[in-house]
Amino acid sequence: MTLRLALGFVLLTLSIGGGWGAMRWVAATELPELAPETSVEVLARDGSLLRAYTVADGRWRLGVDPARVDASYRAMLLAHEDRRFYRHRGVDPLALLRAAGQAVRHGRAVSGGSTLTMQVARLIEDGPTGTWAGKLRQIRLALALERVLSKDEILALYLHHAPMGGNLEGLRAGSLAWFGREPARLTEAQAALLVALPQAPTARAPDRHPDRARAARDRVLAGAVRAEVITPEAARAARAEALPQARRGFPALAPHLADRLRAATPDTRLHRTTIDAPLQEALEDVARRGLRGLPRAASVALMVADPVTGEIRASVGAGDYLDPARQGFVDMTQALRSPGSTLKPLVYGMAFSDGLAHPETLLDDRPAQFGGYAPQNFDRMFRGPVSAREALQISLNLPVVELTEALGPARLMAALRAAGVRAVVPGDAPGLAVALGGGGLSLEGLVQLYAAIARGGAGVALSAEGAGGATGRTVISTEAAWHLGDILASAPRPAHLPDWRLAFKTGTSYGHRDAWAVGFDGAHVVGVWVGRADGAPVPGIYGIDVAAPLLFEVFGNLGRAPVALPPAPPAALTLAHSDLPAPLRRFGARPGIAHDAPALAFPPDGATLVPVAGQVLARIERGEAPFTWFANGRPVLVRSHEREARLRLDGPGFVTLSVVDAQGLAARVGIELQ
Repeated sequence: MTLRLALGFVLLTLSIGGGWGAMRWVAATELPELAPETSVEVLARDGSLLRAYTVADGRWRLGVDPARVDASYRAMLLAHEDRRFYRHRGVDPLALLRAAGQAVRHGRAVSGGSTLTMQVARLIEDGPTGTWAGKLRQIRLALALERVLSKDEILALYLHHAPMGGNLEGLRAGSLAWFGREPARLTEAQAALLVALPQAPTARAPDRHPDRARAARDRVLAGAVRAEVITPEAARAARAEALPQARRGFPALAPHLADRLRAATPDTRLHRTTIDAPLQEALEDVARRGLRGLPRAASVALMVADPVTGEIRASVGAGDYLDPARQGFVDMTQALRSPGSTLKPLVYGMAFSDGLAHPETLLDDRPAQFGGYAPQNFDRMFRGPVSAREALQISLNLPVVELTEALGPARLMAALRAAGVRAVVPGDAPGLAVALGGGGLSLEGLVQLYAAIARGGAGVALSAEGAGGATGRTVISTEAAWHLGDILASAPRPAHLPDWRLAFKTGTSYGHRDAWAVGFDGAHVVGVWVGRADGAPVPGIYGIDVAAPLLFEVFGNLGRAPVALPPAPPAALTLAHSDLPAPLRRFGARPGIAHDAPALAFPPDGATLVPVAGQVLARIERGEAPFTWFANGRPVLVRSHEREARLRLDGPGFVTLSVVDAQGLAARVGIELQ
């Protein structure tokens, strides 16, 4: 700035504001856009930053609340840049006179005399400052800003636009990039550097020009001492603090989830999630380590949810988001894949709910054909009579297909829908193979299904944005859900897995394309998927070998020990095989039985009934006495030889009413009690 120009600015400033013409000149100022475009941010449950995105021009400009800025930074900023900020009206004549006087004495510009408001005017228009026209526009815009904005609003604009080096713009971007921390708590040295940087962000970059950065920082500290903002002792300690040696990367946790939320609502600038940031970071490390020993193209996905609230606490869509060879950009928590054996617990839970079977009911593991479908066990061996408990624990195929035939594949799909789970099958025509993974589910869908089991059979919607919770739909009975947890938690497991009481199930899809492990304790549901994002086989992977160890590692990050599973509900039938009612001792749906299966003549399926004296009339046709009646899997009348019964049922609400005859054949209806 020349001496002539500096004096001209002084004279101009002194003439502005006193006349009607000047006021009209300022009032007619055309203002630029005052609302800064800020980065899209995705926040964790505690408000910390999970991920941010650059604005349209590629700059990092994060939203900042002036009230949440360290007080020492604000005090240093005003002491260094504009001591009379709260007293002038946009242009400070005293500062311009001082700048002019310094220019006269030194023969060059020593200070510019610009107020913070004038700096904001320059920043929001990115206008020139070394010309008469540029300075004049800056003064006019500063005066106009003071007419329409409060001082705090002007300060907020500075905090958003102050250049911090490279593509960093604004205090928060600078604080996170240079110090890895939010600007709410800064040391005196950090605050001073962030005050000094905007005046020459390239020349004072601490990673490239540490001497200049240190000198500028120390000048701010010295000025802060003179202004009595900090003590000399604090300044000495701050001068001894090391400068940052490199720019830090911005947080990039839960990238797949963040991308998904941003794509769903592009105009939303702030996404608040239920993600636990430390847990998310730890599980991303677990997933990265899980890639070791896997083929180059394989990937890993993990998810943790709260079965009570439906909140998703961690979501890892791939082991390495940036690895193109693993197609890390594909979110494998959402991809539809064959679930292998992980749906078997649902089949058993439905059979328990309907009174078709009990954990100690004997099932036949033997060769069988089902209309041309001849499934095999994984090891191609047959074990003869086995209990339902053992059949589920060792994941036999034949017994679960037989149960599915009795239930009907359509009912299995209906149960998935009741759990809020999207499942697809070829041609939308479910067959018996759906029980063995003959369909497509996502990892999130499986976690949601197991969350329903973990919360006592009641459906729960999962959400990473706090919109989850109970759905009001029953998937299986409370007693059946408890039996499943008890069975899965006591299943034999390889010696390399911890002896924790976790209810979990593994699965391996056809052709070794997917390896799964899904499980729960008393407070969490965890899902693990391992495979290739392109669906190609990964020879030799099994759920128990590659997914289950990761499942236990995830639970190891959730606490010192798993949370205990709930105790048995009062109505749970915890009996040995020999003490079961006769119809439950052996599953009876066998070919060649000479008598007709039972059918419920009343009530009809879907009926709404009002109990009379607390009882509901039920009538059965066909079938062989004695009959055992169940309501939501709980026996309410055992060994009855009558075809008409008055049943005392709990209401109001929905009830699955079923009856099993002497041969183990069953009939069931769903009714609503008012």
